[in-house]
Amino acid sequence: MSTNAPRYGQVDRDYGMRLATTPRGDDGPVWMVNLMKYRDVAEYEDGRETTLSGMEADDEYMPLESLTAVGAAPVFFGDVDQQLLGEAPIWDRIGVVKYPTRRSFIEMQSRPEFQTSHAHKDAGMEQTIVMGCQPMPYPTAPEGTASVDWSDVPHPPTDDDGPVMVLHVIRFDDPEAAHITPTHMQAYQSAAAISASKHGVRVAGWFAVEGTIIGDGRVWHQVRFNQFPSKRAFMAVVTDPARLEAQKDHREKAIADTYTMIVRPTLDVLQQSVTG
Repeated sequence: MSTNAPRYGQVDRDYGMRLATTPRGDDGPVWMVNLMKYRDVAEYEDGRETTLSGMEADDEYMPLESLTAVGAAPVFFGDVDQQLLGEAPIWDRIGVVKYPTRRSFIEMQSRPEFQTSHAHKDAGMEQTIVMGCQPMPYPTAPEGTASVDWSDVPHPPTDDDGPVMVLHVIRFDDPEAAHITPTHMQAYQSAAAISASKHGVRVAGWFAVEGTIIGDGRVWHQVRFNQFPSKRAFMAVVTDPARLEAQKDHREKAIADTYTMIVRPTLDVLQQSVTG
C-alpha cells in the first residue's frame, strides 16, 4: 500500500503487513470485496478541472493491466439498486476481485501503471470498504429444492426484473465469529431456508472476512452473496411470515451491525471463482 493515507478510508496496516508477509507455503487466493461510494463530481488532488462524475473517474482507474500482471481478475461487479439495511454511506457499487495470493495484492500496489491510474480512484471515491475474504461453507438447500429451475419459481426473471444479487455484510455480537456462524444465526438460516429455496434462491458465495485493508475502523465478520431470480422473488422471501418470525427471534439477536443491499450485476462469475 502507498505510504500516503488515502482520502477515502483508513488503512489497516497490521492487515496490510499480514498480506505482505504471509509465508509463500501458507499463501493462497484471497477475494477482495469492495463497497464503493462515489463523489458527485471527481476531485483530483492536483487541482485539475474535470466534468467527470466520481463513478466515471473510477471507471478511468480500472486497473485491468495491473490485475492481469499479478494474476488477479474481477469476478463480480454490480450497481446497488437499493440499500435496505445499514446507515450512511449509501453504497453505489460493489466489486469483488480474486487475487491468486495475498502477496499479489500488495505487489500490485507498487506497479508504476497502478500508481498512475490510482489518481482517478482517489478523485472519484468518497468512501470505500475493502475486505479480504476467504470462502466458507454454507448450508445445503432443503431436500427436494436444491435444483429448482428459475422457470418454475413463483417470480421468475423477466426483461423488466432480471436476476439480482443480495449482499449481506455482517458483524456478529460474537467478536470471534468470522469463521463460524453463531447459534442464533444458524437457527434463522434453518427457518428461512425453505422459503428461500422455494423461490429459487442460490448461494453465489459466503465469505469469512480475515481483515479490512481499507475501511472506517469497523470490524466485519462475514460477507454473503445470495442470488435471486428477480427482485420480486426477494420481496416474497422477505415478507414470508415464517422468515419474519425467525428474523425477530434469532437474526436480530445474532447481528450487531450489517449492510443489506440489492445489487444488479454487470459481471458475475463469483460462484465459479470459488468452486472452479
